[in-house]
Amino acid sequence: MTFEQQWIEYDYNPFILFSSSGKILSLNNEAQYLLGSVDKNTLFEIATTHASTSFGFKTTFLDLEFGRYRFFGITIGYENETEIGIRFYQQPTLNFSAPKPTGELTNIYTLIDLCISTNSIGTQSEYLKELDPTIPDIRLHPDSYIKLLNKIYDSYKGSDVIKTKLYYRVGEHIKFGEKKYSLFTVEISGETFLKRFVSEIELLAEANNLYATFNDSNVSINIPMITD
Repeated sequence: MTFEQQWIEYDYNPFILFSSSGKILSLNNEAQYLLGSVDKNTLFEIATTHASTSFGFKTTFLDLEFGRYRFFGITIGYENETEIGIRFYQQPTLNFSAPKPTGELTNIYTLIDLCISTNSIGTQSEYLKELDPTIPDIRLHPDSYIKLLNKIYDSYKGSDVIKTKLYYRVGEHIKFGEKKYSLFTVEISGETFLKRFVSEIELLAEANNLYATFNDSNVSINIPMITD
């Protein structure tokens, strides 16, 4: 790998090279994580829609959001009819200046089970769980976090199935002081999301020094794995 190729590989901004049919020919490290939040066909459509009408490069400033990723612009380039590249200019998505979350060591599985038990009373919704069993006890304020989870579950009332997923965010971390902490996500999804709860969920997440992301089908809370 040349020095220039290494710059692209380790760039903070995602880069993807597509074929003319939408197949991914190459991508850098950050783009691999981006594809965990958005389908490649959506990114290919953005590339072809905003490309220059003739060979060359075109930069467009626009707001895009996919999961935890927020972008303020893109550059698209192509020199022939067989390949087209797109680079996304990323805004910081995690608040690195936020204080390190505090609280007591808490079992996240217990909190999830408690909230599901409470919210399933008097409803016909089916609650499903897909939980990574290896998350350790982490520092949270249980009462505040329960309020956050309850508000998210409340926003899916009316869904036939409400699913809770717990998983590591591979390769992602947040830094407090000089120490890096891995991240994991609690993701709750259902067929019917009441968008009027978005601002309340964001406020409750911020009160817990956490970060919430939204799309059409799920709400995700990204949590640092602080065990010390």
